[in-house]
Amino acid sequence: MRAWSFPSLTFASPTRLWAPLRWLMLASLATMLTACGYNDFQAKDEGVKAAWGEVVNQYQRRADLIPNLVNTVKGYASHERETLEAVTRARAAATSIQVSPETLENPEAFQRFQQAQGELSGALSRLLAVAENYPQLKADASFRDLQSQLEGTENRITVARQRYIAAVRDYNVLARSFPTNLTAKVFGYEVRPSFTVENEKAISKPPEVKF
Repeated sequence: MRAWSFPSLTFASPTRLWAPLRWLMLASLATMLTACGYNDFQAKDEGVKAAWGEVVNQYQRRADLIPNLVNTVKGYASHERETLEAVTRARAAATSIQVSPETLENPEAFQRFQQAQGELSGALSRLLAVAENYPQLKADASFRDLQSQLEGTENRITVARQRYIAAVRDYNVLARSFPTNLTAKVFGYEVRPSFTVENEKAISKPPEVKF
């Protein structure tokens, strides 16, 4: 009786089949995330945080200059007590507000920060105006140095604010535009607050510190 023979069948292992499928799925996922704007959100979110960090750094730099400025003015105009105390109080209020990247997700906290810094700017301007009545104070080398540092810091604050405003604008456009607004809702990318002033020109005009 003749024996029948059959060709042997070989099957690929599940592991060898899964490897190319896994890479295909990852590539598809990456394409989908790029198409829906997820990667753009990552980049713009980091850009906003970096710009915010620079704003905070420059405001802190200004706050660090104020104690020496107050002490210098006090040496020549100690009787300007109300003005000196107003600056000290405004500085204490501004520096008491804890700020972090999470502040950008809380419009109320952001507004408190902005208001405190605005009040400090006003008090500081009034303090600097006092020097007009004290020629010896204006001639003091320490005061002139602090004046120069403060002026440079105010300019850096203005630049940092402008960069933050631009970064937030780009981020918010992405968060509000279709179809990337759908991605924003899915991943929780909320619209970020920006600086607001009654007079838009105030953004580019630092407090007057020249004499």
